Amino acid sequence: MAAADRSSSIVEYFGGEAGYRCGYCKNVTGNLSHGMWAHSMTVQDYQDLIDRGWRRSGKYVYKPIMNQTCCPQYTIRCRPLHFQPSKSHKKVLKKMLKFLAKGDSSKVAGDVTEEPMDSHREDAVACSFVLKNESDISQSELKPLSVEEMERVETEDNNEEEEMKKEVTMKKVESEPPQTCVDKDSAGSSERSDSAKLVHTTPKPGKGADLSKPPCRKAKDIRKERKLHKLLQNQPHTVEGSPSQVEPPVLLYQNSKSKANQPKSLEDFIFVSLPDDATHHLEVRLVPVSFEDPQFNSSFSQSATLFAKYQMAIHKDTPSECGEYEFTRFLCDSPLEAENPPSGPDCGYGSFHQQYWLDGKIIAVGVIDVLPYCVSSVYLYYDPDYTFLSLGVYSALREIAFTRQLHEKASELCYYYMGFYIHSCPKMRYKGQYRPSDLLCPETYVWVPIEQCLPTLEHSKYCRFNQDLKAVDEGCIKELGRVRVLHKRTVIPYSMYKKRRKGPSDEASVQQYASLVGQTCSERMLLFRN
Repeated sequence: MAAADRSSSIVEYFGGEAGYRCGYCKNVTGNLSHGMWAHSMTVQDYQDLIDRGWRRSGKYVYKPIMNQTCCPQYTIRCRPLHFQPSKSHKKVLKKMLKFLAKGDSSKVAGDVTEEPMDSHREDAVACSFVLKNESDISQSELKPLSVEEMERVETEDNNEEEEMKKEVTMKKVESEPPQTCVDKDSAGSSERSDSAKLVHTTPKPGKGADLSKPPCRKAKDIRKERKLHKLLQNQPHTVEGSPSQVEPPVLLYQNSKSKANQPKSLEDFIFVSLPDDATHHLEVRLVPVSFEDPQFNSSFSQSATLFAKYQMAIHKDTPSECGEYEFTRFLCDSPLEAENPPSGPDCGYGSFHQQYWLDGKIIAVGVIDVLPYCVSSVYLYYDPDYTFLSLGVYSALREIAFTRQLHEKASELCYYYMGFYIHSCPKMRYKGQYRPSDLLCPETYVWVPIEQCLPTLEHSKYCRFNQDLKAVDEGCIKELGRVRVLHKRTVIPYSMYKKRRKGPSDEASVQQYASLVGQTCSERMLLFRN
């Protein structure tokens, strides 16, 4: 169905999966989830689904059975508008800038261990079951007869330099016998009070500083003094008799720091101007996932080759497990219908590949979905030869910056979804370092700040985050008969379909589907029945 038709989502529900191998704890049958095949899906429906704990891998959309699965997977989102890069994030950004400017790749060891150098979308790889769940329904069966029955769906060094302390004028110590200051209340005490901290006695060799020599000075203090001196030299002289006076050194220094005192933003690190003689050139291109797009088509072969190289090196796949067919099914096939409403971002909504081109070749690709309220990260693959650049972390920071950019045009688009947070898998906990962030309560589907969730997760791998025990799922199914069904190319409510259906009842399956997707989606999406 054409994107321009603003068609309804068409899904085929598979029910609860039999246990399959977990990609985290390696339990052979411990990973449990519900799943459905999305033949087509609007961006609003998918937004609502991920806000209920669903996630897609290709066209397969799945929801972990949280209270049964071996490694509960909690949907996590970052709030980019309030995000400030951490110290480790800044290191990654500076490392990239240094590499681009000077070609320096010396910090290969040490930096990689701060955060997993694996894709921060590793959870998608765990779902190897995806490839076995393809629908064999013909396209003709999926086209409803009545078009009018289809509803419309609208849609980061706090400072690179440390903040310099105020200049304090120190009086020179007079050449008089050293005195020991002792507080009366602390006489006889083994601990000195604040007033007894300056005790100057002639030290024994090797036992302290020699007061006959100038005190040692920190390099930072010397740099501060030089900067202050330079500022004073550059201060324009006032005309004699003019009411304006030369500012006191301390005030002048403080004023010079007004801008420096502001923490550097994420964009200050990412979009900094490189020297004209920079060693490398990095370009990030946003390409729609569509074989009708010229850029996507022209880069497909190179992108697929990179995917295979990454999968074999990082995930130890065999060549047959990461060929062009698998690449297409996993990262190119998307059920999302592209939409370009006037109030949306310039790129529109849908699925995209964010390609990282270094000196004319692709070294990484971030697969993302741009949705009405968020940028949802799907997967990342990169050239293992560039592992030293921490591309998993770098791409996440770029995607956060990209979300902020889209927000300028589409005000409701203000979140960055990072997939699943798996506290029971230590190497997946790093996603919680992109703060502020929230976790989705698996029972009431409300967002809770991650700081409030971590203490409970330390005691139990499955938790209800909503502390209001009376709170329930506000989007739960209330009227099963209103679920929309696509049967024999006809869109009808489930109440009517139920009367027409021959054979055993499927009410339990439909009830389960509706309870998982929620009332709103169940009344918008079309549940295929044959």
